[in-house]
Amino acid sequence: MAALTRRLTVLGQDTEEHFMETAIKVAFASTDMKHVDQHFGAAESFAIYALTPENVQLVEATQFGKLAMDGNEDKLDAKIKVLEGCVAIYSQAVGASAVAKLKTANIQPVKVSAGAEISELLEALQAELRSGPSAWLAQAIKRMQTPNAQRFDSMEAEGWDE
Repeated sequence: MAALTRRLTVLGQDTEEHFMETAIKVAFASTDMKHVDQHFGAAESFAIYALTPENVQLVEATQFGKLAMDGNEDKLDAKIKVLEGCVAIYSQAVGASAVAKLKTANIQPVKVSAGAEISELLEALQAELRSGPSAWLAQAIKRMQTPNAQRFDSMEAEGWDE
C-alpha cells in the first residue's frame, strides 16, 4: 500500500472560503512542484492547486514513499483518496487500471509530455475556463456544483396536495 508520508495543506486568507467554493482543484504528479515528471502509479508526490479563471493557489503538497511500477494496485487507492475533490490529475503516464479507478472517483487522468511546466498547464486551464471549458472540464464543473439547498422552498410555500 502507498503510505502517505507527508501532507502539507496551505491555508489561505479571508477570501479562502469564497475562493474554494468557486475554484476547481487539479493535481500534478511532480517531484519538484514545477514540472510534471512522474507516472501516476509510481508518483512520489502530488502538487494540488485550486484555480478560477482569475486566480491560482497551491493548496496542498503530498508525498508518498518511493514506489515502483510493479502492478500492485493497492497503492492506487491511497493516491486516489488524496485526490478527493480534484477534477484532474496530470502525469506523464497512467495505467489502464488506474484510469478506471480515477474515472470511478470522477477524476480525469491527463497525460502530458515529460517535464511539462505546471505553471503553463495552469495558465492553459485558466484560459480554457475563460473561453469555455472542454467537454470533460465542463462535466467536472457540473459535478462539483452542489444543488441549491433552497430549490424546494418555493414548492413547500405553495403547499402539498395529495
